[in-house]
Amino acid sequence: MCEYYFDGKGKAFRPMIVVLMARACNIHHNNSREMQASQRSVAIIAEMIHTASLVHDDVIDDANSRRGKMTVNQIWGERKAVLAGDFILSAASVALARIGNTTIISVLTQVIEDLVRGEFLQLGSKENENERFAHYLEKTFKKTASLIANSCKAVSILGCPDPKVHEIAYQYGKNVGIAFQLIDDVLDFTSCADHLGKPTAADLKLGLATGPVLFACRQFPEMNAMIMRRFSKPGDVERARKYVLQSDGVQQTTYLAQRYCHEATREISKLRPSPERDALIQLTDMVLLRDK
Repeated sequence: MCEYYFDGKGKAFRPMIVVLMARACNIHHNNSREMQASQRSVAIIAEMIHTASLVHDDVIDDANSRRGKMTVNQIWGERKAVLAGDFILSAASVALARIGNTTIISVLTQVIEDLVRGEFLQLGSKENENERFAHYLEKTFKKTASLIANSCKAVSILGCPDPKVHEIAYQYGKNVGIAFQLIDDVLDFTSCADHLGKPTAADLKLGLATGPVLFACRQFPEMNAMIMRRFSKPGDVERARKYVLQSDGVQQTTYLAQRYCHEATREISKLRPSPERDALIQLTDMVLLRDK
């Protein structure tokens, strides 16, 4: 069950960023082209934490497809899926303890706390429109960006003693992570299910008001009531989707993602030039242009 999502069919987006960040920081610090074993472990642990959260999210959302195939909960049932997610997390915790660095342990355990808090934030909705957007961005940081930000920070700590570099790594990961999720929320409206590997309009069906919906609501205030009842009435999902596509919600969310990517590029450009640093800059374009 635990091996089921580790089939090499995912994007491996998180470990790729972490490996590139480790190398970029090592080169910045002492021109070393070698990656430490502990840094490689952080990349593995990041993907394990991410995958455990997918298994648990699919149970919470009662999802039936992920990465183009049936979910763990569909095949083995919810009880076993919850335990499988726990098992992956426990394996990640053992790997983290083996690194034997208390700073790294505290940085990466923050991710697990953020994931849980982010999931709780997702279960609530805000009445006030301004609060609603802040709530959405905080949820996005905790559920998606914290893992990337803190994993980048962890490998920078292992590779370089300079706190300024740790902050650069963290800020790059945070901004790329938020942009990644904003584009994910856009693709829920613009991509077809076969291509995405999971159902579209999934967020609306779960009662979630993501960026495109929140922007659309400014043009179509009648969406407010739908957001508050979490699109629970018959026809709400279809109507909300139509409003989003009639509004500039998708463009506004994409524009916001571009701003976060621009900030990520600004941060990482402070490191000494290297192919890995340039790859991290290129990666911000990939985040914006991806279609699945």
